[in-house]
Amino acid sequence: MNIKFDPNNIIIKLCVMGMGLEDSGKAEEASTMFQKALNEATDDYEKFIAAYHLARQQKNITDKLKWMETSLQCALNINDDNVKSAYSTLYVNIAKCYEELCDSDNAKINYELSELYKGAPSDKGPFYHGTKADLKVGDLLTPGGISNYKPELKMNHIYFTANANGAGLAAALAKGEGRERVYIIEPTGEFENDPNLTDKKFPGNLTRSYRSQEPLRIIGEETEWAKLTTTDRHEWHEKLAKSKGEIID
Repeated sequence: MNIKFDPNNIIIKLCVMGMGLEDSGKAEEASTMFQKALNEATDDYEKFIAAYHLARQQKNITDKLKWMETSLQCALNINDDNVKSAYSTLYVNIAKCYEELCDSDNAKINYELSELYKGAPSDKGPFYHGTKADLKVGDLLTPGGISNYKPELKMNHIYFTANANGAGLAAALAKGEGRERVYIIEPTGEFENDPNLTDKKFPGNLTRSYRSQEPLRIIGEETEWAKLTTTDRHEWHEKLAKSKGEIID
């Protein structure tokens, strides 16, 4: 099973709307939105995401535990590399619930399981990198470039993803006048989850976004990905202009 994170998925959109309501201080409306997402979820992937967000909203610790365990069970049912990155986050949240309920045995078990699923990503790819640079097979992409999101920032890592559409977005936002290119790459060394996205809005690294301090070797070029419309492109540039978040590099 190979699931791709899709920002246009209706359940993911409902959860993003719920998070927007949370950020505006509208906790009750956010909770209603997350409940709606769960009610409309049609498979374990959608239920895992909706239940996680519903769990975060619970004031009653028993309810929070129930929904975190529901989210975890749905994630385990999927058994997909795309979702395994969330296991550690889910287990640690469950452990904290048991801790608050003074159940130290179950807290310990879940903290240990959380640690077990930490560590280097096990994703096998294929992997992609989006840019406007005109490159060829065999070329190496190296750290040290300028951030697409903060022009004053020189990057110590090179970023890539297992989601061709995510690489396409990076290509659309990349500096330069060349045409948008999505290259198929292979890491030449160790890599880690992108900390700018992991555990930020969604549990784990559902967008399968990574970074490395070692070069990426180009092994091909992808031609099929979801291109941004002019409206989408304008919205993304507006979001970046308004973004106040720090980039971790």
